[in-house]
Amino acid sequence: MRAVSAKGRVFFWVTATLCVLLAIFSYRYLPMVGPLSPDILANAFFRPWLAIHVIGAATAMLVSPLQFSAKIRARRPAVHRWTGRVYVAGCVIGGVGGLFMAVGTTAGPVAVVGFAALAVLWLGATLYAWRLAVAGRIADHEAWMIRSWALTLAAVTLRLYGPPLTVASLSYMDAYRATAFLSWVPNLIIAELYIRSRRRNPA
Repeated sequence: MRAVSAKGRVFFWVTATLCVLLAIFSYRYLPMVGPLSPDILANAFFRPWLAIHVIGAATAMLVSPLQFSAKIRARRPAVHRWTGRVYVAGCVIGGVGGLFMAVGTTAGPVAVVGFAALAVLWLGATLYAWRLAVAGRIADHEAWMIRSWALTLAAVTLRLYGPPLTVASLSYMDAYRATAFLSWVPNLIIAELYIRSRRRNPA
């Protein structure tokens, strides 16, 4: 992967840190430690799909920053491949669990469509990135892995958008419905703009 600017590195490390912290925090859902949202508990597919979603998505978030390390790719390619497999497996497991949770939400059809679309696109982008890696199409693999990570980051941006939307006089449920799209559409747009800028200016 090509070198990035100082601002790009800062952006990456901030988002990577948020990913790791959220992943560790999310594992609390497995032993059901701490307060749980009533909306999550009311989900028609709460059991067993929340645990499946958390196991996959949190694991994908936890290992994802390693995939962007140039040093690991250059010096420890086997580590890159194995953590890549863990990431892909996490995305697939998390995506399937997320799809069931999206269909079972009590937040209405807007939330169903938004979160279901996220799950499907996350699965598609990740599996296609993996297929490109197997085929040896590394440049295309990198681009699709960036798209995949942008969708993985939806778990982070969902939590960043929620409080400001609530402060802006939206009800909790309206804010939740809005984040069904806001959590991932801007991420994907930014990723696409970044990919296109890299193609125009490889340096």
